[in-house]
Amino acid sequence: MITGPLKSKIDKLWEEFWTGGITNPLTVVEQITFLMYARMLDMNEQADEKRSARTKQPFNRRFSDSEQHIRWQNLRHLGAEELYKLVKDELFPYFSKTSDDVSPEGAIFNEFMKDAQLMIQKQSLLVKAVEMVNDLPLENSDTKGDLYEYLLSKLTTAGINGQFRTPRHIIRAMVEMMDPDVTSQICDPSTGTGGFLSVSYEYLLQKYTSAEGIDREPVLDGDGNVQCDDSGKPLENLLYSGDLITPEQRSHIDAHMFNGFDFDATMLRVAAMNLVMHGIKQPGIHYQDTLSQNFKEHYPQKAKEGYDLIFANPPFKGSLDEEDVCPELLRKVKTKKTELLFVALIERMLKVGGRTATIVPLGVLEGESNAHKKLREGLLKNNQLEAVIALPHWIFKPYASVATAIIILTKGSKTENTWFYQLENDGFSDGANKLPIVGSELPKLVQLFKNRNESDYSPELGKHRFVPIKEIHENNFDLCPKIYLRKYQYPEGIRLNKLNEYFTGCKGKLAAAESTMCGEVDFITTSSKFKKCANAGFHGQAICIPLVSSTGHGHASINNIHYYDGVFQAASILGVFQPRENTTSLFVKYTYVYLLTHKDEILIPYMKGAANVSLTVERILNIKIPIIDETEQSVLVERFFDISESIASLEKKLDVAKSQKNLLIEEIKASI
Repeated sequence: MITGPLKSKIDKLWEEFWTGGITNPLTVVEQITFLMYARMLDMNEQADEKRSARTKQPFNRRFSDSEQHIRWQNLRHLGAEELYKLVKDELFPYFSKTSDDVSPEGAIFNEFMKDAQLMIQKQSLLVKAVEMVNDLPLENSDTKGDLYEYLLSKLTTAGINGQFRTPRHIIRAMVEMMDPDVTSQICDPSTGTGGFLSVSYEYLLQKYTSAEGIDREPVLDGDGNVQCDDSGKPLENLLYSGDLITPEQRSHIDAHMFNGFDFDATMLRVAAMNLVMHGIKQPGIHYQDTLSQNFKEHYPQKAKEGYDLIFANPPFKGSLDEEDVCPELLRKVKTKKTELLFVALIERMLKVGGRTATIVPLGVLEGESNAHKKLREGLLKNNQLEAVIALPHWIFKPYASVATAIIILTKGSKTENTWFYQLENDGFSDGANKLPIVGSELPKLVQLFKNRNESDYSPELGKHRFVPIKEIHENNFDLCPKIYLRKYQYPEGIRLNKLNEYFTGCKGKLAAAESTMCGEVDFITTSSKFKKCANAGFHGQAICIPLVSSTGHGHASINNIHYYDGVFQAASILGVFQPRENTTSLFVKYTYVYLLTHKDEILIPYMKGAANVSLTVERILNIKIPIIDETEQSVLVERFFDISESIASLEKKLDVAKSQKNLLIEEIKASI
């Protein structure tokens, strides 16, 4: 963690850019990144110069004799006009060099720094920025990573095509569940700012640090004072040295372990700097559209062999030109939707036995298009879908409020059981400010996931449990967590049958707005009272169930379910379910009573969607009904309908009384 004074320096630097006319947060981070990189190049050059003087051994210079004047130690003392001209006309072109004699640190930037440009227009702003970057403790390897993370935390606007910066605490939980080791090949096919890769490195340092290798530093406030807990004990930051990592393992970590791809050059520059700042010398960061048909031809040999671990938070929306999408992906899932293509891509990029933790929008798990269903069926039949972890909708605020989940998958084999978990408290409030709150479930989630296969594991109703593949198959490979984590349990020892064995279903035939009070036919809508229309659409017994939420705005609710026997019409926002030939009249009434009394437990979990929450006829027909003895059905139905008729009779009397009262009021007004 970084101290209060250091945060204040970053805040001040950010403010200078803002007041200097650069208000795009990503541009600010990019420009600060360039200056940090310029300083780090010179710091490393100075370190090599000292080592060479001591050992008498030559080294590959980053700056030639003719380039000494653009080194940080020389340019930072220049006046405003000379500094601006040097940085714009010589330093940035130096960044863009692609020749082989560029420094090792520069090599990772070469392929996507060709278009690097100085976006700072004011000379005075450049002078202040250079002064402030020079004052940052970049020589402290334990602080650099946290410093850059704090800088990245200021990216408070979403990119195009649904690109959101993944919260660091969610990344950390995902990395802990996957538990990488020093031999892993790790990849993020939609790298963004490199958060998954940098947090994975931090996790490895902690995992491979002995008790003796942990350093401690005091936590300071904004004035430089040591902070204490409630008992007065000084707070400390733990610094992990990674002293248990061997030189061979260190070489793998520096040059081969971490790999990322993105087609946003600005993001790649930021990601590369993020990893370098954390201490990774040569991360494999590549400028590639991983969904393109050209990707497989150009990506590294290690990608062709497959990765051990893939972490990802792919774009949540957008569609691509089908002609440019890799044909192998289209054979897996025929779609233009990026969120589906990325899941197929990740499966392809894993080696057999490789694992992924990927954040997906809930639509991937519950969408009903052929592409959605085919993708999920393939994932379950050809891989081990280990877990589906539903996340709170506010995870990505202030960017957006969107329902998401983490899927954890191992490539190869097939799924027998999938563990479902509903995360309700991630340690932050539901709001744009994301204030810390008590009771974070993330430690519990990580621990439960790691121990879920132990003999003492116990499911928690409505919270987490294993779902057998048979149950998922019965739901047409729907992976919506609400279906499997509902708090209602069917009674034991009673036969369960699906509605479609007894009923047919379709939508109503008339828009709700087309009702009229001058017709003779009862018109059923989502309202508690029937309207009228001229034309009938149905006859006989029917159960009418709303297909849209009665409250809207992302909330799932159903107020009214109607039973009707006769000639009627129904609104198109209702599902109309009528008995098959061999279904008894009693069973229709029993089913109505059961669904009405259990709508929150049975129907609501099948409602899907973010803003517009809805049901489908197909989903309702897939719901199971407990089949009790006909005598019991008859008793329940008779009691329920008797009471309902009594209520209806009383309501009619009440309506008459209210009408009489209103007439009396008018009489009194007229006579006095």
